[in-house]
Amino acid sequence: MSYASVAVIRCADYGADEVSTAVLRQFEFFGGLDKFVSRGDSVLIKPNFITPRSRRHAAQTDPAVLLATAKILKDFGTRPFIGDSPAWGNIFACVKALKLEEPLKKLSIPVRQLDAPKKCKIGKGDTRIGISSVALDADVIINIPKLKTHQQLTATFAVKNMFGCVSGKHKALWHFRKGRNVDEFCEMLVDIYRFLGPVLTIIDGVRVMDGRGPISGRARPLGWIIGGTDPVACELVCCRLVNIDPQTLPIIKTARQLGFGCCDLEKVELLGDDFSNEICTDFELPLLVPVRFSLPHVFRSVCKQVVFLAGITVRSPNGFARRLKKPSDG
Repeated sequence: MSYASVAVIRCADYGADEVSTAVLRQFEFFGGLDKFVSRGDSVLIKPNFITPRSRRHAAQTDPAVLLATAKILKDFGTRPFIGDSPAWGNIFACVKALKLEEPLKKLSIPVRQLDAPKKCKIGKGDTRIGISSVALDADVIINIPKLKTHQQLTATFAVKNMFGCVSGKHKALWHFRKGRNVDEFCEMLVDIYRFLGPVLTIIDGVRVMDGRGPISGRARPLGWIIGGTDPVACELVCCRLVNIDPQTLPIIKTARQLGFGCCDLEKVELLGDDFSNEICTDFELPLLVPVRFSLPHVFRSVCKQVVFLAGITVRSPNGFARRLKKPSDG
């Protein structure tokens, strides 16, 4: 089993200077920016945008973490952009809810919906999954998820965030196709992560969600930014931070079965700040519901998305108004 390193950086709040320092330390602990990116690279910053909700809900990656990462990358000479395919709404609505439009415009950081799927053979079984060509065309991907509970998978920290590169409501269809068996669904998540190969994961654990995640849980302070090149090792450390038995997380269990990542906390080198006396012991886990969506659920979800996309006009951070096309428009 492989060894890995994970950096845990104290970050008490979302003050710009404190977050920027914490994010920069993540890169420095793992060899510096030039180990991950080159000047001129197109860099997809992949947040966890799930539904248009403000930062106070802690349902999405906080704007401060995204802005700090984008500025660091831009100052280095790369071409960063924010991209995701939220389960509800679209990325522009999520950006608006987070009040990110103007800050991103000032930094000249584009926002792109992860659409235009391309069928890719994923995993040992060569399952053909539609992965956004926007994500595939990026030179580098940096994964920036949110630490939170999940009613279907107990909690999600690193691996599942790359599922957002599956375009739009195709995610709901894969919940139906693979969700009958949790192990099979998690194997797909691991395979997608491995296929896309983010160079670094930086987890927003400053303000997190417990209870009925990933949308309707309780927002609460935790005060850490966690990162590493091995997402499973990052998941193990997050479990330790919030006092969860990693054996209860289906993603970690599946990763161990597949031989993916470092699945033994004793083989994880901890970098950064000591958290041994700051373990969260009252992190509330959710009551679990099935991973599999029923066909009526998928149908309703798709219909809601069609109505949403047909009727909303959004303004992208570059200042241009854009009316989203209906799916039938191509």
